[in-house]
Amino acid sequence: MQRTKRTERATAGRLGMGTAVLGAATLAYASLVERNLFTLRRRDVPILAPDAEPLRILHLSDLHLTPGQHRKQRWVAELAATDPDLVVLTGDNLAHVDAVPAVVRALTPLLDRPGAFVFGSNDYTGPVFKNPFGYFRREREYVRGAPLPADELRDVLAAAGWADLNNARTTLKTGGRVVELVGVDDPHVRRDDYPSVAGPADPAAEVHLALTHSPEPRVLDAMAADGFELLLAGHTHGGQVCVPLVGALVTNCGLDRRMAKGLHRWPDSAAWLHVSAGLGTSPTAPVRFACPPEASVLTLIPR
Repeated sequence: MQRTKRTERATAGRLGMGTAVLGAATLAYASLVERNLFTLRRRDVPILAPDAEPLRILHLSDLHLTPGQHRKQRWVAELAATDPDLVVLTGDNLAHVDAVPAVVRALTPLLDRPGAFVFGSNDYTGPVFKNPFGYFRREREYVRGAPLPADELRDVLAAAGWADLNNARTTLKTGGRVVELVGVDDPHVRRDDYPSVAGPADPAAEVHLALTHSPEPRVLDAMAADGFELLLAGHTHGGQVCVPLVGALVTNCGLDRRMAKGLHRWPDSAAWLHVSAGLGTSPTAPVRFACPPEASVLTLIPR
């Protein structure tokens, strides 16, 4: 009997040690390896008129840059080689009060291309530590960190000619065609005001795009109802820590977790939704698992 108990205790000890080693290895991989495995996704989106020439959109989101993240800055800068017709930035660029120069270094090779942007909550206020299990609660208080220089970043992007779509609407010409764009400031912190820019899509434009940082269904529904054919968002980090064969466990917004990243048809509409899993993480939770950081080239093609 004593030998059996000793054997059971030894087995339990080995299992406990194995679990601890596996957990440590997983954490090391998520924090040191996968969060730096920057990946370029390519997807075709069939929204153009028949016989139209393709249009390339580079979708960037959730850089969460700090001054010392030189590898990420270089990787983003090299995306100029994708030769996009339009660059779309869907927010949460900053993660440090001194990060604007880092964002500028990353984006400088792209700033001579047509571009458009909206901001996320972490362009306005910095990261704070949060209980990760709190993301499973839909209703929780939003805690703001230190103010970040969003206006400084806005001035840089606007000076380059990029369209500020925080509760705004405009048209531009790129790739030989007229593109109508609409956007809102971050719905995650109730900065959005879509009614101020709402209205049917302009039939004179050949492409209609809508931008929001957080893909809140109430905003996406309104944009799709107005006839915008491609809705672009970020915020979710693709779930950030995912379960293989299951996917994202949370989206940190009202979006169904099955749409936490990638290209999907928006329900009950003719619109497509593309949610970027983003390129960064909060400095307070610098891990990714089964969800590598990404940017996307979306090639618009005929229906």
